[in-house]
Amino acid sequence: MAGTVEYDVVVVGAGAAGMTAALTTARSGLNTVLVEKASVYGGSTARSGAGIWVPNNDVLLAAGVPDTFGKADTYMAAVVGPEVSAARRQAFLTYGPRAIAYLQKWTPLRFAWMEGYPDYYPELPGGMPDGRSIEPLALDANVLGGELAHLNGPYQASPPGTVVYTVDYRWLSLVARHPRGLAVATEIVWRYLQLAAQGKKPVTMGQALAGGLRAGLIAAGVPVRLNTPLLDLHSEDGRVAGVLTRHDGAETLIRARRAVVVASGGFEHNERMRKQFQAAPIGTDWTIGADSNTGDGIEAGQRAGAALGLMDDAWWGPMIPLPGEPWFCLSERTLPGTIFVNQAGKRFVNEAAPYSDVVHTMYEKGHIPCWMITDQDYRNRYLFKDLAPLLPYPADWYSSGALVKDWTIGGLAAKIGVPAAALSATISRFNAQARAGRDPDFHRGDSAYDAYFADPANRPSPCLAPIWLPPYYAFTIVPGDLGTKGGLTTDARARVLRPDGTVIGGLYAAGNASAAVMGHSYAGAGSTLGPAMTFGHVAGLDIAATAR
Repeated sequence: MAGTVEYDVVVVGAGAAGMTAALTTARSGLNTVLVEKASVYGGSTARSGAGIWVPNNDVLLAAGVPDTFGKADTYMAAVVGPEVSAARRQAFLTYGPRAIAYLQKWTPLRFAWMEGYPDYYPELPGGMPDGRSIEPLALDANVLGGELAHLNGPYQASPPGTVVYTVDYRWLSLVARHPRGLAVATEIVWRYLQLAAQGKKPVTMGQALAGGLRAGLIAAGVPVRLNTPLLDLHSEDGRVAGVLTRHDGAETLIRARRAVVVASGGFEHNERMRKQFQAAPIGTDWTIGADSNTGDGIEAGQRAGAALGLMDDAWWGPMIPLPGEPWFCLSERTLPGTIFVNQAGKRFVNEAAPYSDVVHTMYEKGHIPCWMITDQDYRNRYLFKDLAPLLPYPADWYSSGALVKDWTIGGLAAKIGVPAAALSATISRFNAQARAGRDPDFHRGDSAYDAYFADPANRPSPCLAPIWLPPYYAFTIVPGDLGTKGGLTTDARARVLRPDGTVIGGLYAAGNASAAVMGHSYAGAGSTLGPAMTFGHVAGLDIAATAR
């Protein structure tokens, strides 16, 4: 062993949860270090769209959003159900707004309301059709200096010379269909030109969020040790008192006088754990979480006596297994002119439902893989991934098996191995419903959420259009995820618990290393990041209060 060093607080993992926790303890006067397994910081946060679901925060209230604690609590209780304690739920709703205010005080981050992006179940009591999610405004990456080179890359980079926010994608998908699409396309270039003229280097979405948090740590004097994986937790006198790490081949014990915060992400890239805890078929090929998320902190916590929760679940989303990396199928499946069919050639789900619900249905009914059926009319109308309308789909999408094409429905059915008569009947029935503007079978379009990524220029329903113009296309759909949502069980103070409910002294957890406060559901855009930062902040505050 290379030796021993000592801090008040050791934080494991440089994503949103870990960086928020480290900032909080450091600004509370505690000597803090953050260790990160990867060669970059930001984790899945840096790859994300950076939507943040934190109800009733100052950003929302300043924008005139009529939110309250009571309204949010009513909604979240309806969404999450009894599996998550009222104490944890209400701790999130109490401290979430404080975390947002804290980050705006101690980092260069500024946030804006994602106006019009609905809660995922806006018709439930307390739900909001115009949404309560926020996202970071553009960050001038110059504030990071040399640390910009160590920021994890985005899942999908914005086009060069643009400043794109998450709320822009809705309209960019409709650039050939709606005048606002062209207006937004112009605006994202104009934003860039304005900022670049001031000498700024603008980044947005997950790059802005992770970069802004890192800038906060620089200002607070928190060292971030990259390429430093967690090997195990270190305990003394029945409490966690540090971490054993490796750096440049040498092992180091980093003692923690006050506490350790595990914020090392989920286990989406650990095939052994996925097969142990989750339903088949499962693996590591369909996730878009950060590569370094292999469950190290979860397993170390378990060895220290922690209880685990929600290990069977993930932040699911339908994925198209494109070559190189799977594509998270969000707006593409919601736009009119698509259906999902199972191996019997039949629809089985509201294609525009919240992404986690779609995959839950795929698992519950055994429809893996399934296929998204579209036609040339759809290709002519809409952006797909980063492919402009009218352009042909790339050849390697076909050669990889992710996409097949045929000039007849029967031929398409043969290529994906489903009964031709059933697929033809399914499309005929759907087309009749689409022309009428209602989906009595699966209620696509009944929720305000369904219409968010749809096409307001399409009539009579923004969500439904017939599939009629050859050639016809079938995309393979598999159960992917943004990361796993199971991990160490924590209380309302982010303290890690044993199976008997007692607290493991000195050990805290937040983010995807902990069992999600959302339970098996998903309240709105940013239900991963909002709680991650909130409970990172809660952990930091509790450690500081205990130290005093």
